[in-house]
Amino acid sequence: MNSLPDAIVQYILSHMSYARDVAACTCVSKRWKESIPFIRSLYFPRNSFDDNTNGADPDTIVGQMISSVVGLEDLVVYCPFSSAGLASWLLSASRSLRHLELRMDNLSEKQARFETPSKLDCIGIARALESLKLWGVLMIHSPKWGGFQSLRILEIVGARLEDAALSDAIRMCPNLTNLSLLGCDGVRTVSIELQQLEQCRLDFYGLGNCSLTLTSPKLQLLEVQGCSWIRVSQTHCLKNLSIANNAGRVYKVEFGNLVSLEFLSIRGVQWCWEAVSTILQCASEVKHLLMKVEFIGDFDTLQPFPEIDMVDFFNSHLKLQSFEIHGAMFAALCQKNSLKSVDSRFVIPCLEDVVITVRSPLNAEQKVSTLESLLKYAKNLRRMVIRILQMKNCHNSADDFFEEICRFRYMNQKIVRIE
Repeated sequence: MNSLPDAIVQYILSHMSYARDVAACTCVSKRWKESIPFIRSLYFPRNSFDDNTNGADPDTIVGQMISSVVGLEDLVVYCPFSSAGLASWLLSASRSLRHLELRMDNLSEKQARFETPSKLDCIGIARALESLKLWGVLMIHSPKWGGFQSLRILEIVGARLEDAALSDAIRMCPNLTNLSLLGCDGVRTVSIELQQLEQCRLDFYGLGNCSLTLTSPKLQLLEVQGCSWIRVSQTHCLKNLSIANNAGRVYKVEFGNLVSLEFLSIRGVQWCWEAVSTILQCASEVKHLLMKVEFIGDFDTLQPFPEIDMVDFFNSHLKLQSFEIHGAMFAALCQKNSLKSVDSRFVIPCLEDVVITVRSPLNAEQKVSTLESLLKYAKNLRRMVIRILQMKNCHNSADDFFEEICRFRYMNQKIVRIE
């Protein structure tokens, strides 16, 4: 490195970000130390000050490193820090800072009460941010951000939120294109209206009874976990949609016409049958479909699925290329007798890949008949995977099922696989 021009040395060292490496470089030579101001990113891991034997204040050390960099663009801090320390860092780097990631560690109300101003409020100093990611956030009061006009990406992971505070925080970021709220607790009603939003991921803890209203005309990807009521308007750009509720029930979904939808996933213990029907009707153009819902029913009583007409189902989803269906929903697909008098023109034109999970050995003949029909009418089918999951029935029906399914596998071994 001694033979390299100063500009090349500065360029090489500017790609460092790990705080300890940056600190070590200042001790190598005067030339290396003079290259530190050209660094663009700094990363302070959780254990940055575990061996701090000289008793120096971590806030001060971080502040000195940040102030030594002329145009800091990326700052990631996972080690503990105070609100006063954060405020001083952001004041030092606010003009150039574009990407900020912080492990807040302030989920306790008692701990947050003694912070004045709060860590969350201090973030408002960095007005030029384009990306903000926060871990372990307590947001029960509206943050005093003023507004992030340049912010495009907001991600909050592991948070305790209040509805009003969350709504105000989102409103202060009007130009978001990516929004992720993951592992968040305390939310009951969420209303999001963002004109530029393209990707939205929401994962709410609790009883699974959240209500979501979303208006974003440019939305392309939506993943929702933990909501019972979902209303999304202006869905003409939506390509990927995933709805799950592992703790509660999905009562109602309202979507516009999903003309651009390519991937749809619906999962959960219990859905209202009207919600299932609605989403499938809206998604008539879908290409990749995953359905993993165990029961239906509007209230506490878990009910089995009604019979599903396989011919009508595939006639309503002519562009379907891959199809994954689980347990009770597959059983419902097998119960309808429409396959006994199928129109000779019926065909499943685009289906190439099928994954079916079977949990019960009952009605083996009907299930195999449905599988044979899929092979017969899906002319372009390349792969069929049959997954046997948690089948504990010791009745003779289990023997009959495995005999039938193994015969079916043997007759179609180029396409069919059993897992």
